[in-house]
Amino acid sequence: MRAAIICATVLSVAPLFASAQDQNAGRNLAASCAMCHGTDGRGATGYQPLAGMAKDELVRKVNGFRSGATPATVMHQISKGYTEQEIQLIAGYFSAQKK
Repeated sequence: MRAAIICATVLSVAPLFASAQDQNAGRNLAASCAMCHGTDGRGATGYQPLAGMAKDELVRKVNGFRSGATPATVMHQISKGYTEQEIQLIAGYFSAQKK
């Protein structure tokens, strides 16, 4: 009986934990962009700032790198490491940042 109560408690809390993780998923994925694009996407010297860029535009640009349609030095490799859902999360995060 005690195991059933513990199990029920864990299962009822699990969605809350997943929800909290999901809220930070875009930010967490976008952290890997900071080396070149700066903290919160504000642009390191010589790199395009991503903060405040329209989500659809950023998704289009990343998909251009993924397909090879847009020439790049490393972005064509980096972009292939993300799923479409991850790209949407990253783009959503950067679009919500102030320029």
